[in-house]
Amino acid sequence: MKTTALSLNLLVAAIGTALFLRAGRLSWRNVWPFAILGFPFSMLGGAFHLPERVYFLLVGVVLILSAFQKARTALSGKRTGADPPVTPPFTAALATGAVIGFVSGTTGTGGGVFLAPIILTMHWGTARQTAATTAVYNLMNSFAALIGAYAAWDHIPSSLPAWLVAVAVGGTIGAYIGSRYLSDRWLRGILAILLFMSGIKLVW
Repeated sequence: MKTTALSLNLLVAAIGTALFLRAGRLSWRNVWPFAILGFPFSMLGGAFHLPERVYFLLVGVVLILSAFQKARTALSGKRTGADPPVTPPFTAALATGAVIGFVSGTTGTGGGVFLAPIILTMHWGTARQTAATTAVYNLMNSFAALIGAYAAWDHIPSSLPAWLVAVAVGGTIGAYIGSRYLSDRWLRGILAILLFMSGIKLVW
């Protein structure tokens, strides 16, 4: 499952990065402090394999917790962007990128699901800036984790090409709408619902 998830993450993240970049929503300055250590630690995590039941439970719990965090901020009604976001401290960004890189590489989640709540909670960016930053972070970390998980490449299912087409269509539509039309609150609300549904499915 991990290599399949990383492959799908890689494609969707590439689409999101391209569309956010085209819409002028992407700032590389917001990305590289997290990516410096995120890339090598994600590669290390990709080479680390958990037992199947432990893997499903861990990823499911992480997704559910992230969903509650997103729902809390979406329902609070607090406006993002009222105050200009602060620049994350360099050391904190390095440590955050490293830890999330290893965890995301181990779980095959790409990293954005962990990074986004931290950026929003610490007010290191608006929701739309966070979406753009995490798209690039997902792209880099998914690529690194796939390299680290090379030993499992022969277990990728034959149906992967069809899934890639499906996520390409959905990812293009979602990134286009998210980068241009949806408000910050709607972005957080939609993501909370998707995270919760995915987490429940993995746990049960």
